[in-house]
This record gives sequence, structure tokens and C-alpha cells, in this order.
Amino acid sequence: MPTLPDTFAALGDATRFAIVERLLTEGELSAGNLNDGVGISAPAVSRHLKVLREAGIVVRRIDKQRRLYSVRPQAVLAINRWIGSHRAFWEASLDRLAAALDRDLEPDGHA
Repeated sequence: MPTLPDTFAALGDATRFAIVERLLTEGELSAGNLNDGVGISAPAVSRHLKVLREAGIVVRRIDKQRRLYSVRPQAVLAINRWIGSHRAFWEASLDRLAAALDRDLEPDGHA
């Protein structure tokens, strides 16, 4: 079972990130459609799709001669959960920073 680090590692490549962005925007697409406008060879797109499948980010559905790809909702949900679990930390840190800055201001509002 792929892990969240696997997900982030796969998305760390600009081409794979662009493929996922396109699937999120346009929905399920064939490998041929994904190759259009990417600027790399069909075999290279296939290798990127394999990495995304192995990381659990996309799924492939076979329809006769076509290979159709879509984003796994579970992968997006896992990323969202991770962001949510760290959001409280960053909000609290920024609140502490704002309070410290407010304490350092002189009464006339200048530092």
C-alpha cells in the first residue's frame, strides 16, 4: 500500500503534477489524450502514469483498446487530511508571531 511520502515523491515531478492537475480538472482521460500538449513522448507519459499508479494517485481502467486514467479520491483525501492536521500548528504559530509583534510595537504604533 502506497504511503503519503510515496504520494508526495510522485507529485514532486512537474510532469506528473501536471498530469494529475489535468485529470482533476478534466476528469478521466485516455493515455493518448494525456499525451497531447505535454511535450514528451508517449512512452515517457506511460512511465509517468506508471509511477502515479504505483504511488496510488491514479487508477487505470481498460476500455477495449484504450487505457483511461483518473485520480483516486482516496489519494486526494489523504493529502487533505495531512494538510488539515498541520493547519492548526501553522495557525497557532502565526498567532504567536502576531502577538509577539504586537507586544514589540511602541504605544504610538511604530517599532
